[in-house]
Amino acid sequence: MLDVNYRSFRGRVCEYKDGETSITTPAVLRTVNGPCDDRIHILVEGGSRFYVDNGVKHPLDGGQITSTSFGLFKGGVVMCGEKVASVRLPLPEKIELPETVEVLLLSNAYDLRGNARALVDAVIKLRESVGYNVVLGFLGIAEPSTLALLAYMGVDLFDDSLCKVLGSRGVRTIPEGLIESAGDVTESNVNDLMIECAKVSDFIRGGRLRELVDQRVSSSPISVAALRVFDRVGYDYQEEAINNAGSRFSCNTTQSLRRPDVLRYRKTFMERYVKPPHKKVLLLLPCSAKKPYHTSKTHKRFSFSIHASNFDTVVHEVIVTSPLGVVPRELDCFYPANSYDIPVTGEWKCQEKEFIREMVSHLMDQGYEKVISHLGEDTELIAGLRDDIVETVVGDSVSPASLTNLENALRDATVGMKVGDYAEDRKETIRSVLSFQFGKDIADRIMDENTFGTGRFPYWKIQRNKVQLAMMSEERGAFSLTVDGGKVVAESGRNIVNMMDFELKGNLFAVGVIDADPGIRIGDEAVVMKNGEVVAVGVAVMSGKEMTQLKRGIAVKIRHKAKK
Repeated sequence: MLDVNYRSFRGRVCEYKDGETSITTPAVLRTVNGPCDDRIHILVEGGSRFYVDNGVKHPLDGGQITSTSFGLFKGGVVMCGEKVASVRLPLPEKIELPETVEVLLLSNAYDLRGNARALVDAVIKLRESVGYNVVLGFLGIAEPSTLALLAYMGVDLFDDSLCKVLGSRGVRTIPEGLIESAGDVTESNVNDLMIECAKVSDFIRGGRLRELVDQRVSSSPISVAALRVFDRVGYDYQEEAINNAGSRFSCNTTQSLRRPDVLRYRKTFMERYVKPPHKKVLLLLPCSAKKPYHTSKTHKRFSFSIHASNFDTVVHEVIVTSPLGVVPRELDCFYPANSYDIPVTGEWKCQEKEFIREMVSHLMDQGYEKVISHLGEDTELIAGLRDDIVETVVGDSVSPASLTNLENALRDATVGMKVGDYAEDRKETIRSVLSFQFGKDIADRIMDENTFGTGRFPYWKIQRNKVQLAMMSEERGAFSLTVDGGKVVAESGRNIVNMMDFELKGNLFAVGVIDADPGIRIGDEAVVMKNGEVVAVGVAVMSGKEMTQLKRGIAVKIRHKAKK
């Protein structure tokens, strides 16, 4: 029985119970040569290893033992008890486990230690084969500098055998790497591994495991290579576990530019975002340390100058930043735009320049009559994308001269333009936000000719015939649906969670889910349906696949239920 209590990308804190046995993952199993008080441990006996669970021994190093359930295996060795299975490298082409299996162990994971690509392939293959409801263990590979990365990839269980072997050879294993030492340092190595495991758990609970991984991988070239490969070939695997309402995080390393949540933002922007059609002047602004940007003193000064031009309805404010590229003002409450920190030095890496130019160019292609840059020296990032870009900064972006230039440039750029209607401006800007959140088809379904928006950014409401469909807030960082709004979204066939036929009294738990849209991510809006009818709306606490695979835990945190 498995409860997933916390998640951070593919890393997770779980409670696994088997009768009287209970273990919280990520966990390090002790390797012993004799009696042990731990209900779950690794026993070395007679030259072989055994996974011991409450006194029951499961062989890890036996000969070619294959149960009849595993007739399709080629090249791998699997020993399977009722609840525990073990697989050895090289992995079989196809992995199918009995539904009773709750723990899968890769017994010779040590063989992956020097091969970054093989490690990534093995983790992804095994985790995708067994799904979310199985505890995945890699034995013989963990030490303090690699445990965070392995947990981030999706491994739940480890053992202390590598640290013990290295310690007996006088090699000290610490989070910063391996150090030659004098004498036997086994005890110190194991202690540091246990401390690191607890630290990994803390970072998972805080939703910030990737930051710890970015710090730890610099300890060795192989770890750096593994993370780079994982980010490149494992993006889809990682993206499935993204929390779209994540916590604040720091991008302090080059690796952090390839975080899957950052990549997903850029990808979603390029694929879904459509600018409000009435915005004729593109105004490029620098980011701010305070998030969301509109709450910062700097951006409030920018806003004053924009409003002073009296043509703010035709001006489109877009923030240029790393690691996200560009953030239209109307999206600055969305994750991860509302949550990131990055060192500001005035120096731009080649990767940053590349994706910023690509995204600004993509935005310009949607059609603006004028472009104004209030980026100062960073205008060089977009040099050559258009010949008519007007630069307004003199020294500091909030200096009196700069703000005066900005006002004058906006007035000049809007000469002859028709002042937009504020109601229409709000409606079309809301449509752009909905396109980013749900896709253009759903945005158009919601914002039809009978729908309008009310309120001031970022506290917008969407109404149709005096019925509220959704509401956006800075705290939520996205539009939240009402039941009526959920019915409109359900027409698209997306964001739907089908539940069993029972009365929904509180939140919807995974055990009550029949199926769910596999595109649902943690933090997304979820529309709960029963027998073809929308019965509730809320926020997804699991991904769509998790909802169908896990047997325990909240799947959807319910906000509104349909009236009977």
